[in-house]
Amino acid sequence: MHGLRRDKFLYLLIAPGVLFFLIFKYVPMWGVVIAFQDYSPYLGVTGSQWVGFEHFIRFFSNQDFYLLFRNTMAISLLSLVFFFPLPILLSLLLNELRNAIYKKWIQSIVYMPHFLSWVIIAGITFLLLSQSSGIVNKMLVSLGVAKYDFLTNENNFWVLLTVQNVWKEAGWGTIIFLAAIAGVDPQQYEAAKMDGANRIRQAWHVTLPAIRSVIVVLFILKLGHIMDVGFEQVFLMMNGAVSNVADVFETYVFRLGIQQGQFSFSTAVGLFKSVVGLILVIAANKLAKRFGEEGVY
Repeated sequence: MHGLRRDKFLYLLIAPGVLFFLIFKYVPMWGVVIAFQDYSPYLGVTGSQWVGFEHFIRFFSNQDFYLLFRNTMAISLLSLVFFFPLPILLSLLLNELRNAIYKKWIQSIVYMPHFLSWVIIAGITFLLLSQSSGIVNKMLVSLGVAKYDFLTNENNFWVLLTVQNVWKEAGWGTIIFLAAIAGVDPQQYEAAKMDGANRIRQAWHVTLPAIRSVIVVLFILKLGHIMDVGFEQVFLMMNGAVSNVADVFETYVFRLGIQQGQFSFSTAVGLFKSVVGLILVIAANKLAKRFGEEGVY
């Protein structure tokens, strides 16, 4: 109690954040019980019939499960392989800029796409790549090349989502890495220079080892969201021609839960996603600690 009175203003400062997580994160978790019920809005949570794991069995035995799992994992793994390293590389490049004004301009330019909504980005994509009126196809025609089907070709969809994600978020992802690089002891760079290391070797042998713990933590957290591919982006880019490779867990939940009113079944799908993410975080954290890293907890 003495500590509470002494630091009352600090506790008051964190109170809004604590209340936010309690009200919008922890209290709604009670709603997952409907995944084990035949939920009816008229009967409510307490009056609905319990059905146990019926919805999970139905989901896993449904042929849609394998399609959804394949699409979700493919999009997530492409993002993990091609998107996750780019903010690190971009941070290393930005760190090498010595002109402060030029560096700030570059940072502002690469940050800006983060503040655009997916609606705007989808609109820009259609303006650029549409087969009928897209700027890229018009340029191809003017060069005597046949139009290319960018938006309704199944082979392009996963790559297109990855490119959009990289363009929108790679710059914003550099913030944490740049902050970590700023904390590297300058004497280490001086020692590396004395040993004859050039800029590339300094980045490889000094900068990257210094921010390794940050990279590991962010990678573990990224694994926790491997089943989340971004509903808004996929929903806006999806069309009938690519639905076979575009339908993911989030669009499936929206279709069955919101449009068809299957609340219990869609909640079971969402709970499955959360459990998989939790298992991956715990496993990755244990693996990181086994290799001597701090991990998330």
